[in-house]
Amino acid sequence: MEKNECNDFACHKHGNISLRGRSFKGTVIKKFPKRVVIEFERTFYVKKYERYAKKKTKLHARLPDCMSKEIDIGDYIEIKECRPISKIIHFVVVDKVSKEKGDGKGKVKEKEDGEGKLGGDE
Repeated sequence: MEKNECNDFACHKHGNISLRGRSFKGTVIKKFPKRVVIEFERTFYVKKYERYAKKKTKLHARLPDCMSKEIDIGDYIEIKECRPISKIIHFVVVDKVSKEKGDGKGKVKEKEDGEGKLGGDE
């Protein structure tokens, strides 16, 4: 982490915003100057079919000035709830968990022997 202070009021380290409530971890899918959009999957029970279904959730979070250079699209980050900062922003980025999580929007990763194809009996 950087030693210098940022002048962002919504920074959980240098500002004076209180973090309380829920926290989520997800992958950054969009990045704006002071905001990121994260996406994560959750499972819920469908009573009618007696099965579980997956659903994706998108949340907008405030990106503090001191963390804006560390976080890029595809990174796996943690956000925490705070007071409403704007109409859609109710969360603040707390830290970066890892560089990348998951397969990144359904891309097929090639194996070393070249067997990275989907399906098919070839």
